[in-house]
Parts: sequence; C-alpha cells; structure tokens
Amino acid sequence: MPVLEQLEPKKVFHFFEEISQIPRGTFHTKAVSDYCVNFATDRGLFVVQDDLNNVIIKKPGTAGYESSEPIIIQGHLDMVCEKTESSTHDFLKDPLQLYVEDGFVHAKDTTLGADDGVAVAMALAILDSDDLPHPPVEVVFTVDEEVGMDGAIGIDLSPLEGKMLLNLDSEDEDTVIAGCAGGLSMHITLPIERTEVKGDQVEITIRGLKGGHSGAEIDQQRGNANKLAGRLLNHLNFNTKFHLVRVQGGTKDNVITPVSNITLVTSESQKVTDLTNAMCEAWKQEFGKVEPDLEVEVIVTKDAKKAAMTEECMKKVIFFLNNCRNGVYELSRSLKGMVETSNNIGVVKTEEDSIMFATLIRSSMASKLVEMKESFISFAEMLGASYEICSEYPAWMYKEESKIRPIVANAFEKVYGRKTNISTIHAGLECGILSGKKPELDCVSFGPQMYDIHSFNERLSIESTQRIWEVVKEILKQCK
Repeated sequence: MPVLEQLEPKKVFHFFEEISQIPRGTFHTKAVSDYCVNFATDRGLFVVQDDLNNVIIKKPGTAGYESSEPIIIQGHLDMVCEKTESSTHDFLKDPLQLYVEDGFVHAKDTTLGADDGVAVAMALAILDSDDLPHPPVEVVFTVDEEVGMDGAIGIDLSPLEGKMLLNLDSEDEDTVIAGCAGGLSMHITLPIERTEVKGDQVEITIRGLKGGHSGAEIDQQRGNANKLAGRLLNHLNFNTKFHLVRVQGGTKDNVITPVSNITLVTSESQKVTDLTNAMCEAWKQEFGKVEPDLEVEVIVTKDAKKAAMTEECMKKVIFFLNNCRNGVYELSRSLKGMVETSNNIGVVKTEEDSIMFATLIRSSMASKLVEMKESFISFAEMLGASYEICSEYPAWMYKEESKIRPIVANAFEKVYGRKTNISTIHAGLECGILSGKKPELDCVSFGPQMYDIHSFNERLSIESTQRIWEVVKEILKQCK
C-alpha cells in the first residue's frame, strides 16, 4: 500500500514512492533508467537513453510558452546505499521501506535516496503535468553521481537546446548554490605478508558514529571510525604487544565512516581491553554531544591461531591510518567559514595479501587538489603501496554574470517572503562537469531540506519539499 499518497505535493511524492520501489544504488541504475524511458514513451515525449543509463527527456512549452528559451532540470538517478548493522535489506533487490514521522520521510534502517530521488520525482511531476505553465523543459537524469560522477562525465549533451540549468541536488533549502568543489577518488593498496601467530583473539568494533556526507558535513567534526581505528592501533602499539589480523571499515569513500572493525592477536588481552576502553572514554569526552552514541565493543576469544600481518606490514598500516590527512584541511580565504579543501578516508578493506584505503579529496581550488593528490601519492610510494585515481572531476566556479540566478532568487523571495542566500558548497555537484561540456550553461543548484544524507538517518522534510516545489513552479512561470 502507498505510504506517501496523502502528502503534498501529491505528484512529487507519488513519483518519489514509485522510484523508491526500484533498487537504484550506484552502478545498478538500469531498472530505474528504463522506468524513466517507459514513462516518457507512454506520454509521447522525446527521450534518449545512452549506454551508461543516462536519460534525457524533452517536453514542449505550454500555451504561451512555446517559443520561450528551454530550461534544463537535472538530477541523478543513483543513491548511496547505507544501512544499519542489523539491517537485512538487500539494495540489489529490495524496495525501500518508507515511513513518515515527525514531518519527515524516512526509510527503515537504510538511506532514503532523497539524494537525489527528490529531483527525479519533481522532474517527473513536471513532465506529467497538464496544468503547469512552463517553457520547453529538458530533463537530464544522470547516473553514478555518488561515485565519481561517471554519468555526467560520459553523457552527450548535444540534444539539449537550453542554456539555463536547475540542478535539484542540494540539501539546504535556505541556500541557492552557485559553485562547488572539485574532487578526486584515490585507492591506495598496500601489499601485506602474513605469519601464523597464537594467543588471544581480540575483536574491536568502533560504532555508533553519525557518519554522513563527506562534503556537506565534513566541517561538523564528526568521528571517522577508520581514523579512530588508526589512532587506537597506534596507542596500543606504544603500550602493549599484539599482531594485527585485519582492519575493516566503510563501504563508500564519500561517506564519513560510521563503523570500523579491528581483529588482533595478543598475549595481553586484558591490557588491550583496558587501553581500548580508556580510549573510548577519552573519545566520548572529546566528541561530547557531536557523537552521543559512540561506543567501542571488545570481544576476546582465548587460545586462537591466526594468520596475522608481519610486524613491518602492521607498522605501515598503522602509520598510514594514524598519519594520513582526514577532515577539513584548509578553509577558504575568500569566503569566510567555507571549507576549501578536505579529505575523507572512507573505506579500509583488508584482503588476504593486501589492504586497500579509499580516500576522497575535495577542493574548490584546482591547485589544492593537485597538492593533496601528490601528497597521497608520496605517502603511497614511501610505504611501497600502489595507487589508482578512480575518478576526478572539476570544481564548478562561481560566475559573476548569470541570467538564471536572479530568476531563482526572485522566485525564492516570492515563496519565502525574504531574500535567499546565494553561496558555494564544498560537496561535489555535476554542474562543473556539465558546464565544462557545454560552457554556455548557466547553472544553479537548490533543493528541499534533508538531514544526514549518505547515512541510514537520512530524512526529507515534507514541508520543505512543498515550499521548494512552489519555487520550481514559480521559476518555470517566470521563464516566459
């Protein structure tokens, strides 16, 4: 039974619930892409789908708007797939379990996918409308935005005639975005050798952290479980003896890691337990109310036999985790309070003969991206590790002159009764890539209020969605 059918705007929430029934994690977007193609075909609209699953749909202007300049509405089809430790949800086949609570839409124990399903839903509602005045509309649905923006990189924009683009992929309704950071994803792989050891097996789990978006929320100083694991291991290495078996944490480089696991073997399990518990208490003091649910679990299994890393390999792993840059690196010198450059160690994955660290570097300055990239390359080479640049995308630079910005600002003022804030954002948006392909594009980004995106606490404000929908309609009305 539909869960959102009583919510307004009715069509927006209808289409949001429909796409929420379709698994659409990054790299698994064929089904939702086909849904959009069938949607357009059923309504007799122009549609094109490429091999990557990107979709472009075009709808003519309504009466009186036929010869107006087209407007482009853009969002991405994929979503970040995160869930609680206890969840059995399968993102490859299970629909999201939506529910409404305290004025918000949530998904049970998983990410909600409002980033960026709300853009898809709003665009489909416009395309489906028969009473909404608008100029010719060109809808662009990209894929795999959440991991490298591969859809935007590969899409052919030649079918587009419009020059004004509304990117509906922002999460703070009080701000219109007119520029964003660039970024690059790097995988660093360190080969490891193992030796058989005996002793007590100690499994340490760092959990309860909020996690979140590694761009938009990097300035909130939330705990990264992988960095905490490195700090704990370094502290243990100074104060006791142990052999490291594995470190495992995170599944996405664009998510601040909420959980990390350590397995080690030691003859001093009680001392390791006491030091770990003491470190946990120190962390609780340091983070305070920022991470109220932080906890560390220690499980000891007596008389174990394991293949552990050699001491040399263990020291390299600890050195990397403890000393690599993470979090905010520099603030902007021109925009007070804005993050300029950051890094997130999102994934640590231990295999039999290697350990991989996935990191996402962001900066609004191209030169700083180069600095951070070269710093991590030097780090990798010093440790004897290999590295791979998995994706790299440019910053979206703020333009002094804009045709669409005043229209958007006017629409916000009409709906909200006050002027809106126009700023840049540290998170990556596809506008930089798209305007690089089509330099004449004049872009802005905005969207309804969401909280804790990229985490299983993600939620979408219903009232904010209503307001932003009115803004979108007002923008279309003014583009005559």
